[in-house]
Amino acid sequence: MYTKLKALVAVSAASISFDKAFSYLIPESLAEKAVPGVRVFIPFGKGNRKRVGLILRVEKLEEHEKKLKPIISAADNFPVLNDEMLDMVDWLRENTFCTYFDAVRTILPSGMNINIRENYTLNQNCIDISLTDKENKVLDFLRENIDTNNAAEEVKAQGNGLILESLISKGILQYELTGKQNVGDSSIKMLELTESYKKSPESFKLTVKQKMLADILTDHDEISVKEACYLCGVGTSVEKKLVEKGAAREYDYEVFRTVNIGMNDSRSINAIVLTDEQQKVFERVSQQMHTSNPHCFLLHGVTGSGKTSVFEKLIGECISLGKQAVLLIPEISLTPQTVRRFRELFGETVAVIHSSLSLGQRMDEYKRIKRGLAKIAVGTRSAVFAPFENIGLIIVDEEGERSYKSDSAPRYNAIDVAKKRCRTHNAVLLLASATPSIESYYYAQKGIYELLEMKKRYSGTVLPHVGIVDMNEERYDGNASEFSNILIDEINENLNNHEQTILLLNRRGYHTIISCSDCHKPVYCPNCSIPMTYHKINNTLMCHYCGHSQPPVESCPECGSTRLKQMGFGTQKLEEQLSKLFPQARILRMDADTTMSKYSYERNFKDFGQGKYDIMIGTQMIGKGLDFPNVTLVGILSVDKALYAGDFRSYERTFSLAAQVVGRCGRGEKSGRAYLQTFMPDHYVLNLAAKQDYEAFYKEEILIRKALLFPPVCDICVLGINSEDDEKAKKASEEILEIIKKLVKNGVNFPLRVLGPVKCSYGKINGKFRYRLILKCKNTYDFRNFIRDILSETGHAKEFNNVNVFADINGDIGI
Repeated sequence: MYTKLKALVAVSAASISFDKAFSYLIPESLAEKAVPGVRVFIPFGKGNRKRVGLILRVEKLEEHEKKLKPIISAADNFPVLNDEMLDMVDWLRENTFCTYFDAVRTILPSGMNINIRENYTLNQNCIDISLTDKENKVLDFLRENIDTNNAAEEVKAQGNGLILESLISKGILQYELTGKQNVGDSSIKMLELTESYKKSPESFKLTVKQKMLADILTDHDEISVKEACYLCGVGTSVEKKLVEKGAAREYDYEVFRTVNIGMNDSRSINAIVLTDEQQKVFERVSQQMHTSNPHCFLLHGVTGSGKTSVFEKLIGECISLGKQAVLLIPEISLTPQTVRRFRELFGETVAVIHSSLSLGQRMDEYKRIKRGLAKIAVGTRSAVFAPFENIGLIIVDEEGERSYKSDSAPRYNAIDVAKKRCRTHNAVLLLASATPSIESYYYAQKGIYELLEMKKRYSGTVLPHVGIVDMNEERYDGNASEFSNILIDEINENLNNHEQTILLLNRRGYHTIISCSDCHKPVYCPNCSIPMTYHKINNTLMCHYCGHSQPPVESCPECGSTRLKQMGFGTQKLEEQLSKLFPQARILRMDADTTMSKYSYERNFKDFGQGKYDIMIGTQMIGKGLDFPNVTLVGILSVDKALYAGDFRSYERTFSLAAQVVGRCGRGEKSGRAYLQTFMPDHYVLNLAAKQDYEAFYKEEILIRKALLFPPVCDICVLGINSEDDEKAKKASEEILEIIKKLVKNGVNFPLRVLGPVKCSYGKINGKFRYRLILKCKNTYDFRNFIRDILSETGHAKEFNNVNVFADINGDIGI
């Protein structure tokens, strides 16, 4: 029997062109469990393949809908998503062109994902049952195979799932459906005395050791089996006998897999002393928090102005109001330093969320937030979905960083999600950076955001002296090294003064290209149209896009010549050259190759902060947010390479990286010096970055954006086309242009500019050929429906078989 309601369910298997809320009957046995936010097992498609779904809504069942398929069972006892997060699922689908379940998987930690397990068993007792020819054929096939489950899957793959259903209904085939989470709960065995023992201990005949264990339990209300046995000096066999005699009982006690960062030290929030500038910012944001009206601030503070101290005071104020706070940081590398500072103030009420945690740790941090045990979430992009019920403040540090934008479905920007959550919770959003995004500063100039400024460094120190080094002159003077003469002298001076140095080179590996001297072609990755990078430490060629690695080639793959030359340099070669120049120096290299282990960031930065290294070299992960008072020298190598990345944001990102890295030095009592090595010493972006003159850079950049119609004056939508067949991808991109022309001809009520289709800068990545079209238009409801119509047509047309088409609003266009 079924209820008079139907469940509208998001299905895990649905593609974007067929994605919708599918209707299912609710069995009376599930009347209480089948509510919005609960995951369920459902039959899906013609073959009734079993899938995981999530109930989005429950509505009245109409008379004509009584032949709908029913929900099989509930996977959860309680909703895993509340009303706010169910609304977020709809919002992500609407704004990022993903499926319902893409959104669900993004919001929930991966450890909570459910894997379906289907178990088929032949009933040997069934005889004399009438079967059709097709049923007999399938039954014979099942009997011939030792593994019934694999055989059943093969039957379903052949489109005969309904025949399996018929055999199950006739009792010939027994079927069990179960689901298991990726990660289970963590627990320990606890031990306690039974009520019968407490009432009459003398009635139990215990050995001396058993009596000792019982006495320990009398003195402890809660104690683990392991701890109790340790205190008595007995083995677990004694404990087992005590349980068998009914004197004690075991039970499971849930424990959380902790993130052990900053758990030892503590300090008082009252000890934080703010400068006049900081106090002014604190008071304005605090005032807004007390109004319970949503509002967005942009805090523009120079490097070293003490933005983090303001964050600490504001979050303390938020907690005192009985609300929760979220702090987003752009890089995993910044997590240990940030979490340590906040746990010193707020203890275990700080939860940590980022992708380097284990599945179990991420799930447990999610549960701690859900149960109210954590009031503050610190983490990277995904922390914006922290399941708080009463948010008062969301802070986005270094808000202009590209890492806040997801480049896979759902292609959301964490700042947009933060805005939505602040509207829902009537909370305050604080965006902060020394180098805000052009979009954010534009909105601040227009009054959409409220601009706050901190123009002085916290300690009263001046900004570093910055020199621009012309590497053309270095080459002319006979210096072929990657280090300019002045930088070598400055590093040497720092070593003599026992001061530390940071060197940034945004390229990992040893040589960036292995090239043929005869045909002049580089050695490409077999899966990508990208030259492979040589890594000397393990003597391999590696692709930094798909992860392919192979031994170094001895001859050119194109012409067969053995005259290969190594070109370019990365952090590995930089480290080697530095060791030769300064053999006495202790050097720390920080890049993706040296930070693979879980706690490598925390360990390495802690060691550097304690003075165990003299020089730290690395990629952009060391460029922002780090605070080491003894760093007095910064060098940026090949800074001009990023100027021509092929994306309209390349100037902005070069300015931001250069200005931020320069700001890593001179943050303590000693003044700082920084050097930008470049072959383009007169470029205005580098000169303004050296001066840390963001306002002047913004004025130049916004003129370019207005002239070329790029964000923030216009939105862009990239339509990406990927396929393993180059010709198919090309034809699909051309067909999309025709679809656009047809839709425009039918009438649209908005201005639109279309560029392309063209092959992407990197035309092949991970075995997929890549094309794109760029649409310039305002991101309105009508425009998103227009994009959705395009995606719908491509999903149903046979020309797009084995072709992946996606849409990305305001993402990167240069890769």
